Amino acid sequence: MKIPVAKPYLGVEEAQLAYDTILTNWVTQGPRVAEFEEKFAQYVGSEYAVAVSNCTTALHLSLIVAGIGPGDEVICPSMSYIATANAIVYVGATPVFVEVKSETYNIDPADVERKITSKTKAIIGVHQIGLPFEIDEIKTLCAKHSLILIEDAACAAGSSYKGKKIGSHSDLVCFSFHPRKVITTGDGGMIATSNPEYADRLKRLRQHGMSVNDRVRHLSDKVIVEDHLEVGYNYRMTDIQAAVGIRQLEKLDSIVERRREIANFYLNELKDIDCIRLPFESENDFTNWQSFSVYIKSSCPISRNDIMQKMLDLGISTRRGIMTSHRETAYKNRGVDISLPVSEDAADRSIVLPLYVPMSQEEMDYVIKHFKACLNQD
Repeated sequence: MKIPVAKPYLGVEEAQLAYDTILTNWVTQGPRVAEFEEKFAQYVGSEYAVAVSNCTTALHLSLIVAGIGPGDEVICPSMSYIATANAIVYVGATPVFVEVKSETYNIDPADVERKITSKTKAIIGVHQIGLPFEIDEIKTLCAKHSLILIEDAACAAGSSYKGKKIGSHSDLVCFSFHPRKVITTGDGGMIATSNPEYADRLKRLRQHGMSVNDRVRHLSDKVIVEDHLEVGYNYRMTDIQAAVGIRQLEKLDSIVERRREIANFYLNELKDIDCIRLPFESENDFTNWQSFSVYIKSSCPISRNDIMQKMLDLGISTRRGIMTSHRETAYKNRGVDISLPVSEDAADRSIVLPLYVPMSQEEMDYVIKHFKACLNQD
């Protein structure tokens, strides 16, 4: 049996929508993008949504509209995909890496407060592997120190915090539609905001700072000569992607429901194994289980990497735990020399098990059976 760690849930309907969109001859930044934005905003509970080429560009543009630039510091967890920190560097600011909580892998508000300085201008909180971080605690710190909160919600489409969808709590929330995420457009991203000034500027910046977009110009019965109001970027989403995204969004709740069923099966099957620590979901959270990450304790008779190899030999793909950006060569070469023991331990000892839709009971049983065997718990 060959079991991937993840795979996109795409079907004939998405293919047909992409095909139909191609035949309209409007394939970029057109009516499908506008429709996807409107429906996504309605889903997450924001006033606006701005579609872009991926979540990294979403973070980049969010930092720009937040006024972050050279000389500024932006606090973020090191335990996140490197794109989180890279976006900060793109605007000339400095990422200040903070710890995560060991039970959730999410940003630690106590360490955030310790590292706020006069140069700090924003905090990027990451909803790691789909589990919401403590938004209220971080927003309290932002209010206390006059900081801007940006949510890296790359993994969090369909997740909720205190009964409200991720995307509705802050004015800059960035999502990813990469194939490993819960829904996908092949690649792509979205920024949810309820700030009209942010929304307007984000839409300009994604299209070279153009004063009026192509769709408005095309539909007008008057000649419109556009201006380019500032230096912008080519961060557009195509209508082909948006057409796929519209159907994926319609399926999102059912996808999350099934992912939660699979995660609950894993949790139940693994709950009595002492040498591992299972992922944690608090009463405030509703996670989409974008990934299922298990922590391998030091008492385990086999190392994390040896488990991964044994699983791969059996046809089961796994992944290492979430990376720590401060230990990557790119940041060592920038002079980053810090110790984040909680993040480092979590990254080095966690393993991501396969979880995707559709995943059959036979596949789930196969994963659990061999994972237990690797742990000498079969």
